[in-house]
Amino acid sequence: MRKFPRWLYAFFRRSLQARWVTATVILSTFALVSVGGFLSYSIGSGLFETRQQQILAEAHRAVVEVQNTFTASASADTETLQGLMNTVIPNLESKSASSSRNVALLRSPGQSTGQYLQSPVSLGLDASLIPDSLRTAVRSHPSKLVYKSVSLPIGADTHPGLIVGAHMEIPVAGAYELYLVYDLGSAQETLDFVQRTLFFGGMALILLIGAVSFYVTGRIVSPMRKAAEISAQFAAGDLEPRMEVSGDDVIAALGSSFNTMADSMKSKIDELSKVSQMQQVFVSDVSHELRTPLTTIKLSAELLQSRAEELSPAAVRNLEKLASQISRFESLLADLLEISRFDALGVVGDFEVEDLNGVVGLSLAHIQPLADSKGSNLEVIIPNGPVQAEFDPRRIERVLRNLLSNAIEHGEGKPVRIEVGQNATAVAVTVTDFGVGMTPAQVSRVFDRFWRADPARKRTTGGTGLGLSIALADTKLHNGWLQLVSSPNKGTTFRITLPRKQNVLFSQSPLPLGRSRS
Repeated sequence: MRKFPRWLYAFFRRSLQARWVTATVILSTFALVSVGGFLSYSIGSGLFETRQQQILAEAHRAVVEVQNTFTASASADTETLQGLMNTVIPNLESKSASSSRNVALLRSPGQSTGQYLQSPVSLGLDASLIPDSLRTAVRSHPSKLVYKSVSLPIGADTHPGLIVGAHMEIPVAGAYELYLVYDLGSAQETLDFVQRTLFFGGMALILLIGAVSFYVTGRIVSPMRKAAEISAQFAAGDLEPRMEVSGDDVIAALGSSFNTMADSMKSKIDELSKVSQMQQVFVSDVSHELRTPLTTIKLSAELLQSRAEELSPAAVRNLEKLASQISRFESLLADLLEISRFDALGVVGDFEVEDLNGVVGLSLAHIQPLADSKGSNLEVIIPNGPVQAEFDPRRIERVLRNLLSNAIEHGEGKPVRIEVGQNATAVAVTVTDFGVGMTPAQVSRVFDRFWRADPARKRTTGGTGLGLSIALADTKLHNGWLQLVSSPNKGTTFRITLPRKQNVLFSQSPLPLGRSRS
């Protein structure tokens, strides 16, 4: 149950249809509650006003009739008046299912007349229900009907009621108060029925609105969902799927535009793929074709070097330059052939369990002469004990040599820091220099082929611009990461992270990227 809120939140984040249906239902519910409340209040007020007018009209007729009856018997004695009272008052009672009316005729307090008649009260009516404030109002307004809403106890229930009071003058007996007590339970039942009807009708309407909105939004969202699925297939390399188009509305226009875009993308990708294949074939063919003449030139240069004592000093200097350029040309061809193999998907790693510290040591030994020539101090931080992982030692050593040579070349004679780390699932090496660094624009292109941060800058190692591209390809071959962070005039940190075992995923590198430089 604790996971349910997170699942619900994720579901609403993923589902556009669920969000819009929910919003529609919530807004519709708010509108229906507002309208239903207003209708319920209006109907209730209308029922009460209508019933009240009917009751007041009935009460007025009853009061006039009773008053006329007593006035006509002005000469009657006390017994006759008491009998008349006991006859007239019960006639005003009503016990029908639709209307219940009880009656009470109460003597006004403070009477000085000698005659006293017994006050008749309907059976089941408690005279204490008549508020003193209502009796006072009746005495204060003898010519008017006075009424008040009350709650009437009917068995175990309570019904709304209305008490209408009027002043009466009875010959001989003096001033009395006539109270007609009306039970409004039937009107309340009608109002309850109307409110129940509004409630259940509103619930049914909300469900209907939810179903309709689900259907409508589904019709709208379905093409977008289909477009998202086709886009995912495009990203996976399948360029054939297309959207179904029907009609002339905006959804159809979206589908047509999407299919046109897909056709254009497929055409461009096919064209670029052909160009890329031609480029790969060209690089591979040129690299192989140049091997033979390069070998011949190299052999000739070695022959001349073996007889250097017979040459003039100027010829020897030129021969040394020739040997240097031949070596650089040979390195370029080797890199081109390696890139060609990666492009042809013909590279397979020779994985074995090795100590990463040992590979780092070999790389440092190879690069130490260059560091000495540049005046750079190599600072090494490695953990105690071996750092075992499954990798191709030759390729990882090549990656580290490339990173170290770049760090020394761009470190401006400052120290270069190498750190090795490990955790349960991965191993890592960081190479940090404190030299010129790179801008964000340069960082975005650092792994591009033949790209250099400063092409005009003199380089000791005579790089080809392919080293980092090959290093990235070697890292990906190991299912690892090759990342960097750099700031102008503060230096650069490269980090290579490898899984401890191939085909085992890892989510975090053992070493941080962008360690503060001090």
